[in-house]
Amino acid sequence: MKETQNRMTLTGAFLLVIVCFLWGANVVSIRISNQGIPPLLAATLRSILAAVLLALYARAKGQAFLMPGGERIHGMVIGFLFGMDFLFLYWGIAFTTASRSTIFLYTHPFWVALGAHFVLQGDRLTPAKVLGLCMAFAGVLAVFGARSADLPPGYWIGDLMEVAAAIFWGATTLYIKRTVQRKRINHYQTLFAQLFYSTPVLGLGSLIFEGNKALNLSWPILAAFAFQVIAVAFFSYVLWFWMIIQFPVSKLTAFTFLAPLFGVIMGSLILSEPVTPMVWLGMALVGGGIYVINRPAKKYP
Repeated sequence: MKETQNRMTLTGAFLLVIVCFLWGANVVSIRISNQGIPPLLAATLRSILAAVLLALYARAKGQAFLMPGGERIHGMVIGFLFGMDFLFLYWGIAFTTASRSTIFLYTHPFWVALGAHFVLQGDRLTPAKVLGLCMAFAGVLAVFGARSADLPPGYWIGDLMEVAAAIFWGATTLYIKRTVQRKRINHYQTLFAQLFYSTPVLGLGSLIFEGNKALNLSWPILAAFAFQVIAVAFFSYVLWFWMIIQFPVSKLTAFTFLAPLFGVIMGSLILSEPVTPMVWLGMALVGGGIYVINRPAKKYP
């Protein structure tokens, strides 16, 4: 395996901005595809198709994508947590706006930092992390408190679902850090497990909660769904894992505050969603909190 570089290169920073842009645009694309494809059905199909693409890519690279037999229980746990994450993500966007969704979803580092204090050795809360947590929490409260006559009915249900999605995303990250990274499992196997084993969770949710909802397909809806499968679930995830190998994780995660920024901007420009000053304030606090939480501590001689 190639040794991790100590410094972020200009090319690496450019690729990371692309990843954050894709992640921010993902929420907007889900909002569009929800107009013609029931959200949980879309999430199910996304996982299936992205898993197929990943398997083909890994095989072409000569890499294993199935976890060893004795480790598949970990794959099932990862898939369940990942499936719950996307169940709440896709379903929640049906109730609230993309702008609000992306802010609540990207409180993920908040939950990771909080949970890591209790479940990961050597990853305790520091004064800087506590400051970042407080900033992110204040941002969540600011967005929750933002009101607009243009908000859809029951938007608060979607808001809470997106917070639940962020919590399950955080739980997935913590489980991988605590259990899977100690084993001889590559990132293709981890990502494939997330996609493959999440399918039953999402499929069952679609059967229970969506019943026989009809499809209403159009080219914009199909394009939005294809973007979720190819650009986000396949390309951006593979690129992200590659960058984890190439560069220090602390330098990568500090950039993730850009994802909610892109999401808010595109939600406003593409979907004409209401973005009040309180939403901008909340986004700034959440983004700032993410940066502070992930900023590497200074080392003194």
